[in-house]
Amino acid sequence: MIERIKGFFHKIRMYLQITQMSPIARRYFVKNGFDGSMTMLGIIAGSWIVAVEEPRIIVTAGLGACVAMGISGLFGAYMTERAERKRHIKSLEAAMITDLHNSVLNDASDFVSVYAAIVDGASPIVTAIFSLIPFFLTLAGTISIWSAYVASFVLSLATLFSLGLYLGRIAKENILIYGIQTLAAGVITVAIALLLGGI
Repeated sequence: MIERIKGFFHKIRMYLQITQMSPIARRYFVKNGFDGSMTMLGIIAGSWIVAVEEPRIIVTAGLGACVAMGISGLFGAYMTERAERKRHIKSLEAAMITDLHNSVLNDASDFVSVYAAIVDGASPIVTAIFSLIPFFLTLAGTISIWSAYVASFVLSLATLFSLGLYLGRIAKENILIYGIQTLAAGVITVAIALLLGGI
């Protein structure tokens, strides 16, 4: 059983290496994770401005928006990756004058299309749920709705900052600068929402 599990993960690593999918998957994860956090900031800021006091409304709206993003990312990434991978396989077949249908390369292409879809679809849902944790606590009667707003703002901005740090690490540049840039995007979003709310 252990050997089969090891073999499975070895095959995944081989597929990712063959298709050079890891950098692409990182981009999918960060981009959609960023979108999920920014969407939640907008929802939370808007709810705070109009003084929504029912946490269930915020949780439902937040999950609804990010599940929609997740499903969009899931199908969008799958269809896009599959089309690109199939095109690449057909180009190789034409150049090599051979059928690659039953090859490792074809299997790897099929796998990474699904892999990309899962990463792309899951990342906004994960970041959204992280931002919604305080409102789940409010539903459980642990903290007040106003404390949940503050905590959610902090968690959302911390998520954006962390994504920036991760990007800085990937770029092998100053991670703090990247973190500040993504954090600034979140702060600007909240500021614009507050400004619009005051109009």
